Amino acid sequence: MSEVSSEREILFYDGTCALCHRAVKFVLRHDREGKLFRFAPLGGPTFEAQISAEQRAGLPDSVVVKTSDGRLLVRSNAFLHICERIGGGWRVLARALRVIPRALRDAVYDFVARVRYRVFGRTKNWCPVMPPELRSRFDP
Repeated sequence: MSEVSSEREILFYDGTCALCHRAVKFVLRHDREGKLFRFAPLGGPTFEAQISAEQRAGLPDSVVVKTSDGRLLVRSNAFLHICERIGGGWRVLARALRVIPRALRDAVYDFVARVRYRVFGRTKNWCPVMPPELRSRFDP
């Protein structure tokens, strides 16, 4: 486990997934000063410019975090990384969940990803509806 970087990282999310929109709003609530993350939809121009076609081909269609050192985190590792960066009780939860083998964590993550549209629905907006002061934290 590495220390939390002070640089903003990019959280790429499924722009049509209502659960992913809720996850973005959750991160925004906990990163009030905007120092931890920027946001961009998967498949958008920012994603395509920053992630090579070869890398994009192997990524899930839910949430991907590009860390300040250029690593791409997916599935449960992305979720736990986000919680660690948010800090407080979420950091404690993330560290506790890391004792669960990654394969098991990813199996649970993949199950939720498979049913997310049926359970939470889809949205037509690529970006969650945000007040103007938060829109500057989103890239296309």
